Amino acid sequence: MSQAEVITIGRQALYVVILASAPILGVGLLVGLIISIFQATTQINDQTLVFVPKIIAVLLIILISGPWMMNLLIDYTLKLFNQINTFTG
Repeated sequence: MSQAEVITIGRQALYVVILASAPILGVGLLVGLIISIFQATTQINDQTLVFVPKIIAVLLIILISGPWMMNLLIDYTLKLFNQINTFTG
């Protein structure tokens, strides 16, 4: 197994992880931004106000995009398992 193959596998793994986590991180960021703007305009400085809407939004996006994320990870894993013979020689 050459260094180029290892780098390619690592690059593909990072791409899959970023792609799978993007919806969750994006929704969490968006909800946090909206609540921060709401807190700034109303001058409510309660730190716990952010957590409940973020948790609900993240759980909803996991329910919605969960099957897609699972299929993405399964496809990558199957592709990796199918290439084992080419890596070992």
